Amino acid sequence: MAIEGHSDTVNSAVLIPKEDGVITVSEDRTIRVWLKRDSGQYWPSIYHTVSCEYGCFESLRRRVMGTTCLNEFLISEDFNKMSHVKTYPAHQNRVSDMVFSLESEWVVSTGHDKSVSWMCTQSGSMLGRHYFTAWASCLQYDHETQHAFVGDYSGQITLLKLEKQTYSTITTLKGHEGSIAALWWDPVQRLLFSGAADHSVIMWDIGGRKGRTLLLQGHHERVQAIRFLQLTRQLLSCSADGGIAVWNMDTQREEAPQWLDSDSCQKCEQPFFWNIKQMWDSKTLGLRQHHCRKCGKAVCGKCSSKRSTFPIMGFEFPVRVCDACFDTIKEEDRTALATFHEGKHNIAHMDMDPSRGLMVTCGSDRIVKIWDMTQVVGCSLATGFSPR
Repeated sequence: MAIEGHSDTVNSAVLIPKEDGVITVSEDRTIRVWLKRDSGQYWPSIYHTVSCEYGCFESLRRRVMGTTCLNEFLISEDFNKMSHVKTYPAHQNRVSDMVFSLESEWVVSTGHDKSVSWMCTQSGSMLGRHYFTAWASCLQYDHETQHAFVGDYSGQITLLKLEKQTYSTITTLKGHEGSIAALWWDPVQRLLFSGAADHSVIMWDIGGRKGRTLLLQGHHERVQAIRFLQLTRQLLSCSADGGIAVWNMDTQREEAPQWLDSDSCQKCEQPFFWNIKQMWDSKTLGLRQHHCRKCGKAVCGKCSSKRSTFPIMGFEFPVRVCDACFDTIKEEDRTALATFHEGKHNIAHMDMDPSRGLMVTCGSDRIVKIWDMTQVVGCSLATGFSPR
């Protein structure tokens, strides 16, 4: 089901709980509440024009994010009226993400002013702010521990412990080679998932306290939305080219190895091109360095001429492996642990209601799509999808 009507990029679309409805915010400076009519079509019951572009909406029928401030709105029970409640002067530049915590009575937000701020929803006052070295791009918040996970444009994720009037930096997670575009926190398993401009997804096992990470590579463009389904242990990720991946996380996966450094091929011992001394001594030309994705060793092109998928390490399409590792990979090791589907539009944001099996996507093509995901939640192919 497609919803059309916006005249510019739709930055966010969320499903209304227990209602056949969607709330959208757009660069065309409108906030719209779409309800499903008897005809089966979605029509706006609220069409609210605002003074600036809006980037995101936080559920619970209220709180919309503006360019540099947060505006709180209250939507009536019949979804026909929206009234302004409060404005929070949160940032000096565009707001990128926000979370409303009913338990803390806080609203936590990130922005392109390189900061995360947290404010009291009762008084509207600023409680604290922390600055980063790069634009803060996305945010997740654990209500129970008051931990905030903030992704930024440098590719780092910072874990902060927020308190009234103060905060402390717990750790910084480094693993992506591109800006962080999406985060998802699962408080039950205490797992953090991140999607980035390097086309990859990483699962960080925060609860395990052993630094375990899993790399998932199956997208061909920037990963911009992710969602973990706790009941079925599936991870959904969406990329800018419309690719939708459904990852089976209910299986034993292995960590991809760290890449090793060497001045010569760790298989044939031929020197790499910067190893001038060995090149001179052996009277040979230096070779380019590559890495085997399975063992992590530094190898030359001749010793790593083979390609293979290796889903247990998250490699769903063929990657470089050394000849020795290639011979150890059995056919059953190549069995896919993810399915890939085509959303057929740019996906900048995604929301899901697992209880109804519904997903909504939106992006720069100004179209909002509602998907029946009941078959995906049941570990099969989703209705309305076409395989890639």
